[in-house]
Amino acid sequence: MATWTSLFLLLGLGLLAVDAALAPWWKTASFYQIYPRSFKDTDGDGVGDLNGVTEKLEYLKEIGITATWLSPFLKSPMADFGYDISDFKAVDPLFGTMEDFEEMVSRSKELGVKIILDFVPNHSSDECDWFIRSAAGEEGYKDYYVWHPGFLNENGTRRPPTNWVSVFRGSAWEWHEGRQEYYLHQFHKKQPDFNFRNPVVREEMNNVLRFWLEKGVDGFRVDAIYHAFEIEADENGNYPDEPRNDWTDDPDEYGYTHKIYTVDQPETPHLVYEWRQILEQFQADNGGDERILMVETWSPIEIVMDYYGNATADGAQIPFNFQLISNLHYDSDAYHYEYLINNWLNLMPEGKSANWVIGNHDKNRVGSRFGADRVDLFNILLLILPGCSITYNGEELGMLDGYVSWEDTVDPQACNGYESNYMDNSRDPARTPMHWSDEKLAGFTTGNTTWLPVSSDYPQRNVKTERGASLSHLNVFKRLQNLRQEPSIEEGSAEIKAVSSYVLAVKRHLSGDYVYISLFNIFDSIENVNLSTVFGSLPAKFQYALVTEKSIKKVGDQLSATSVTLMPHEAIVLRSTTTA
Repeated sequence: MATWTSLFLLLGLGLLAVDAALAPWWKTASFYQIYPRSFKDTDGDGVGDLNGVTEKLEYLKEIGITATWLSPFLKSPMADFGYDISDFKAVDPLFGTMEDFEEMVSRSKELGVKIILDFVPNHSSDECDWFIRSAAGEEGYKDYYVWHPGFLNENGTRRPPTNWVSVFRGSAWEWHEGRQEYYLHQFHKKQPDFNFRNPVVREEMNNVLRFWLEKGVDGFRVDAIYHAFEIEADENGNYPDEPRNDWTDDPDEYGYTHKIYTVDQPETPHLVYEWRQILEQFQADNGGDERILMVETWSPIEIVMDYYGNATADGAQIPFNFQLISNLHYDSDAYHYEYLINNWLNLMPEGKSANWVIGNHDKNRVGSRFGADRVDLFNILLLILPGCSITYNGEELGMLDGYVSWEDTVDPQACNGYESNYMDNSRDPARTPMHWSDEKLAGFTTGNTTWLPVSSDYPQRNVKTERGASLSHLNVFKRLQNLRQEPSIEEGSAEIKAVSSYVLAVKRHLSGDYVYISLFNIFDSIENVNLSTVFGSLPAKFQYALVTEKSIKKVGDQLSATSVTLMPHEAIVLRSTTTA
């Protein structure tokens, strides 16, 4: 009997291994966002570059990264640091050359680290050739962007077409003296919005995707997709005002109006469905691994789910899940964590895969938002949940926001406001240079200056120092990446439960494999947990599979399922001593 049982178990695990091998590469991938300006500078100008990314690809392999998406490095006047693109098919000289890009892709394929390009379809730079031609009224280009003459007041002055407000403050309409019309810009005035109701524009952007697919990228992170469409103009070519919000009287504040006409229009997900078809056609013609779409939308969760696809069309494989980054706060309790995680899993269409994001280049660093004592807790949570994870560069080190004075601030979101509250709006603190070592300027550059100041805590928080400390954030991150290869964590079921207001528990299990339970003590008290009352029937004995510097136990130490003690802010991963 024991022999047959063992045989069936081996056969079962073998079939599971085959299933895992056939699963899409991205389904349980570990993604890593690189902000190239701040990652690694190789020419001494104080700005990161593509050669810096190439140089550090081995580091990505070291820390278990499957794919990296790069914030924009295309040709740009840099009004919004690369998100204002003047040529969608050229590398900006600040970052290198097309040859540098091709070398980066070639090296990434050698190492098995995939490259995801940041695709910015909502707008271009006002220095883009397409906009210059459109502003001149050139046939074929005049409707590439959203134009309107505005209205004349009784005193003869001209006013914008609507009360729409830019994300970066002020009117979303800018007067163009040459064309004698206003153009729409939902972001910086140097970022005019494309008119996606024009099929020529849609095909132009389709060709941008095809160009970079030919260059060897493995997919695209689509920027600000929810802004792509505005409400269609009426029969007179006019647009409606958006209703007022009552929480601000400042007409230049983005929140001055309720966004019902400028974001989340019903046509927008269908644009993503079209792009998915382009990727699938490219794969059918060229073979290779599946190319993917990751889309950024800060929309209500029900709308985000539409980006997965519908009954007749596939959409993005990864519509970014911003529930944790948007809705968790420093004092959120375990029930709030449980709700946000399970709500995404419950609303997700059948057959789709989850993704988890806690940090990026637009938000304060995780350790600054939630406390440096919780860095390991959030890294473990991000990597232990089912699906894929997206880590912002430096979060694996526990990097915190760097101090950036008003004089050194360059982010237009802050510069367009006031010195008195610029830190509330600035994204610069989360974009300070990566900490590679405890040497001058954190080993980021061989030069004497950096585009943003290096954070003062770099001697303690850097790759070189953390490599040498057994329970550093970096080494905890690396060990966890190894654990993610275990069948129960890679492919198993997931139960997420709040044990109390203080402790969150995550159970991962695949039949015939070990049971893994992760516990997260969110606050600063010592807690004791009886796992059997949380998850019911469990193996009697567990052992520590992952510990942090908060732990008083060691990896391999055994314990009873009925009594687990957690130190303040401790997060651990336990593994059953027997399979189940």
